[in-house]
Formats: sequence, C-alpha cells, structure tokens
Amino acid sequence: MALSVGFLLFAGLSCAPITFHLNVGQTDGELEASEALNDAKGEDTKVVLIDLRGMIADNRAPRLLGDGPNPVDSVLARLALAETDDDIAGVILRINSPGGTVTASHIIHREILRFRERTGKPVIASLGEVAASGGYYVALACDEIVSEPTTITGSIGVIIPTINISEGLSKIGVHSRAIKSGANKDLANPLEPVREEHMDVLQKMVDEMYDRFVALVEERRPGLSIASRNEALDGRVMTGARAQEIGLVDRLGGVRDCHDLVLEKTGIERAALIKYHTRGAVTRTPYAATELPIPQAADRPLIDLGLDRLSLEPGLAYYVWVP
Repeated sequence: MALSVGFLLFAGLSCAPITFHLNVGQTDGELEASEALNDAKGEDTKVVLIDLRGMIADNRAPRLLGDGPNPVDSVLARLALAETDDDIAGVILRINSPGGTVTASHIIHREILRFRERTGKPVIASLGEVAASGGYYVALACDEIVSEPTTITGSIGVIIPTINISEGLSKIGVHSRAIKSGANKDLANPLEPVREEHMDVLQKMVDEMYDRFVALVEERRPGLSIASRNEALDGRVMTGARAQEIGLVDRLGGVRDCHDLVLEKTGIERAALIKYHTRGAVTRTPYAATELPIPQAADRPLIDLGLDRLSLEPGLAYYVWVP
C-alpha cells in the first residue's frame, strides 16, 4: 500500500506556496498493461518494455518515509507476465542503473537467460542515461545491446568498500579487541588496525568476481578487439558511442530502434509497445515510470523528494559505478 503526503511551505516574502510530495511505503503492487507508443495501437501482437532503474539490489529501495519496490522482484515479475502472454513477441529491457550488488545483478542476468531459453522470445537491452557495471552485466544476458550515444556505460569491475577508524579512535583512548574463532573471522574490522592479510583475502574475492565478469564479456562480446581490451576492462566509464566503437554494444539508438529490432528478429510487421505497471500509474510514453504517480497540484510546482538510491554498505561486493 502506498500513501502520498503533501506539505505546503511558504517561501520568502512573496509567500509563494511550494508543494512537497512524499511517497510513503512500497508502491509496486498488482500489475496491468498499457500501450506506451501509438505507432501500432490496437495490435494484438505486442512488445513489452521493462524498466531496470536505480541501484540493483535484492531488497526494497529505501525512501524518505518508507521503502520502494525491490528492483529484482520488479523485473522478474514482469518477465513472468511476458513469459505467459502469447501475444508478447519480445522484450525491451530499458536500463537506467549505475549497477548494484554482484549477486542481485547476477540473479537478473540469469533470469533473462532463462526467459530467453524457455520462450524463444528476443530480449533487447536499451541503455539509457547510465548503464554501468552491474547494469551492463545485466545487458550482457540480452540478445543485443542498443545504447544511446550519450549513455554512460562500462565500469566493468568489482568493488568491496571498507572503512577503518581505528587510528582515530586510538587517539582518544578507545581501543577494540574482537573475540573471534579464527584469524579471519573479523575481516576488515573497522575498529581494529588494518591487517594486510585480511585485505589479501578480500582482494582474492574481488579478483574471482572480476574474472567472472571478464569471462562473460569475452563470451558475449566476441567482437571486442585485443587492442581495446584494456580500455574496456580496466573499470573506466565511457559513452555509448565509444562503447559501440570498441565492441561493447551492438548499435546506437533508442527505444524505437529496439522495438524495430524485435520486429526484425521475429519477422513481425507491426506490434504495439506496452509496459506493465502498477494499477493507476500513467504510461504516456515509453519513458514513464511504472510505479504509482506522485499526486501533483496543477497550479503548484512539484519538488520530488523520492529517495530511491542506495548507499554502498561496507563488506558487500558490488558491480557498480560510484562517481
């Protein structure tokens, strides 16, 4: 259940009202379908556009006064609907994400492969504003990757953030000593001095996860040249145009190009483009959010305080770009 709360503030001497709307609680409920493009309105055959937005994690995205939907659940629920609907010819996965946790990114990647194998329906990745690291990892499961020329993508790599405050604490007379069952039970303990042998253990984990990512890139992107390998795999971000030049994406374009590509792959002349969305949400275009809309007074400006980004938690492994 979602609850929208509105506040009126008066700014400066002009007393002009400013409206704040807050989304409270989880908003991804029962799903229904609506057409997102009018090019083939009313066609029985359809292509479904599924959004993957924000940080990829297998938990609900935190917001100011509640939790948003689970990104993994949102994508998988929509794939399940597309799998059982015989009118769906293919899927466009629109990715706007800097990445996320290693495991959550891998779950979505694996489920896309499963969907393709079970249905034979093509899945085209459409890269939006940002499709980096875990966002790109997910895209590698698709039949083809189509990027906006200005998309920020790449960032192929792994990071486990850590923090250590032991030196600062010691200066004020605070000391920590963990009672542990083994030498490595308190890896990267922030309250005790850094131990390089602990960092070595974590580095081996990062290397293992990175090797998995690299192997996947090499498998799915056979056109990646040897000369471009270092640029592609050293963790840097790049534009979609550059990614296409070196072989990380197949072609440049947007949602309409992806729609045409699905038709090309399936041999279908026309198909409506639809989106699955929460009951009551508005899908005027393919770029509309698929959660419940935030009410907005027609004569007042809206300041959206939806806090749906996740901070990086020390100790978790991420495929993520952190600008």
